[in-house]
Amino acid sequence: MPTVLTNSVIAGVTPTSATSGGSVTASGSATVTAIGVCYSTTSQTPTVSDSHTTITTIVSSFSSDLTGLTSGATYYVRAYATSTAGTGYGGVIKFTTTTTANATTAVVSTFAGNGAGGLVNSTGTGAQFYTPLGMAADAQGNLYIADQFNHVIRKVTQAGVVTTFCGSGVNGHADGSATTAAFYSPNAIAYDSATGNLYVTDQGSNLIIKITPDGTATTLAGIGAPGYVNSATALKAAFNNPQGIAVSKASGNILVADAGNNRIRLITPAGVVSTFTGSGYTNSQVDSTSAYATFSKPSGLAFDSKGNLYVADNLNHAIRKITTDGTVKTFIGNSVQTTLVGNPIAIAFDSSDNLYITDVTGRVLKYNSATSILYDLAGTSGTYGYADGVNTAAQFSSPNGIAVFGGSIFIADAGNNRIRKVVVTN
Repeated sequence: MPTVLTNSVIAGVTPTSATSGGSVTASGSATVTAIGVCYSTTSQTPTVSDSHTTITTIVSSFSSDLTGLTSGATYYVRAYATSTAGTGYGGVIKFTTTTTANATTAVVSTFAGNGAGGLVNSTGTGAQFYTPLGMAADAQGNLYIADQFNHVIRKVTQAGVVTTFCGSGVNGHADGSATTAAFYSPNAIAYDSATGNLYVTDQGSNLIIKITPDGTATTLAGIGAPGYVNSATALKAAFNNPQGIAVSKASGNILVADAGNNRIRLITPAGVVSTFTGSGYTNSQVDSTSAYATFSKPSGLAFDSKGNLYVADNLNHAIRKITTDGTVKTFIGNSVQTTLVGNPIAIAFDSSDNLYITDVTGRVLKYNSATSILYDLAGTSGTYGYADGVNTAAQFSSPNGIAVFGGSIFIADAGNNRIRKVVVTN
């Protein structure tokens, strides 16, 4: 009979509905005739004899909408596949429907920026940005932002004071002090809590840049031209359109989402550059060991508290999980279930291992690690605009970088040239 996996994430939970799904990993020589999800409030191992959805267009990965559910009830869910050899089931996932339309209340406000594209240091909405992208927070809650078309790194305090932390604003590449260094379309940024250093993917120059706490910038890795080269000498390695970046607290290794090469690259503290995972094969989503896994424009990166690396796999419409040995698994979404996370561009964890995701099509999502539920926190997929407000009343325009500090979520709202703040009140 078929071998089936149940999606580990439940999405779109309301008082009366939810979305689940699964994948058929093997079926032998038998023909699969139906796939779907079975669910129950009474049986902890539901079968097709209980409530279930039925899909007769057979695909390897699928999702199903569960409707007519009871508000505030706990459901047991698992995927199934029926073939001429019998019915196979995935593991059981438990979730509880909400009692209100929104799982939580998220209040969105404008933290900094007035919407005009420019380079103005000031406080709050007196400041200006020009397509802010990657973002990271230090231990004091200072936000560091890759201000892409200003070609600088900005700093925003928790009081909303905006300054230029590093960069002259000249489009190009130059190592130097806080005021003389030059960047070319910086994309993503990571903060190393052990050293206080920042690491930046300088997308236009295909370089990885280190910035010390005094704002001094030096080239950490890359030759300054697009390519794919691993090397024991970091300055001889080549990247192609590097985007997301993250620092491992356990090892000090730096991981880079090498989007143009569809690989995740690794830079050791000794300066050795290698491929952590990804075959480089394009337009594909394969879960496997490090040499055979595939990505499609990997973007944001973030570590959870256990040292697992998560990837916003943008064109696969998925969040991928990479264990410490380099094994890749799909955590949420795929190229079939495109609506779950849309086009994820950046991700961040909070101290409880809840995962926050920016979908560049206009929303911010939250995966609750305690309940395994994924829901829209603010904004709406496919809606571009600017509005402060609660939950879906808020609007973003190409939300990008994301950081969490003190219970608040900060978003680099790239298309609006603003930094937005999301406060969850329940």
